[in-house]
Amino acid sequence: MMQSKIHITLLAIVSIVFIWSVIKPSSYLDWLAEVSPGIVAILVVTALYRKFRFTTLSYCIIALLAILTFIGGHYTYSEVPLFNWIKDEFHLQRNHYDRFGHFLKGLLAIVIREIVIRKTSLTKGAWLTGITISIILAIAAFYEIIEWLSTRISKGSKGAKDFLGMQGDRWDAQWDMFLALLGTVFALLLLTKLHDKLLKRLHN
Repeated sequence: MMQSKIHITLLAIVSIVFIWSVIKPSSYLDWLAEVSPGIVAILVVTALYRKFRFTTLSYCIIALLAILTFIGGHYTYSEVPLFNWIKDEFHLQRNHYDRFGHFLKGLLAIVIREIVIRKTSLTKGAWLTGITISIILAIAAFYEIIEWLSTRISKGSKGAKDFLGMQGDRWDAQWDMFLALLGTVFALLLLTKLHDKLLKRLHN
C-alpha cells in the first residue's frame, strides 16, 4: 500500500510538471519533439501498472527522466535558465543542460536491468551488465540518429537546431553517447545493490 502511494505521488508530480511545461513553451513544435519520449514512457508504465509493476527505484528514475524532458521541452535544452546562469557564472562555452540530461539518462540502465532480469532467464553477473550497457548505448545512438534525421528532413530549420542542441559543437553526438555511458556505469555501480534488494522484496 505504501509503495502504491509513492507511485501515485510520483505520477502527480510528473503531471504537474507536464502541465507547467505545456503552458507557453519556447516553441510548441520543439516542445512536442522534446517531451514525446517522456510522455510515451509515462503512458506505457501507467497502462502496464497492474500487469508489470516496477520497483519504486525504477519509477523514481522514470519520473526524473520524464521531468527532465518536460523542463527541456519548455525552454529548449540549450536555454534552461539555471544552466544559462551556470554558463555565465563559470564562463562556459555552452549551456550544459543537454549534457547533464544525457548523463542522467544513464540511470535508465536500472529500468532496463529490471526488465531483463524479470522477463528473461538471464541471471545476475557480467552478461547482465554487458547487455544492459549495450542496450543503453543502442538507445543513445538511436536518439542521435533521430536528431540527425530531424535536421536532414527540415533542412536545418531553427526548430531542428534547437532539438539537436549542438550549440556549435561538431562532437556533440559523441559527447552525448559518452555521457550516457558514464551515467550507465555510475548507475550500475551505485544502485545495483539497492536494486537487488528491492527486486527481492517485490517477489516476496
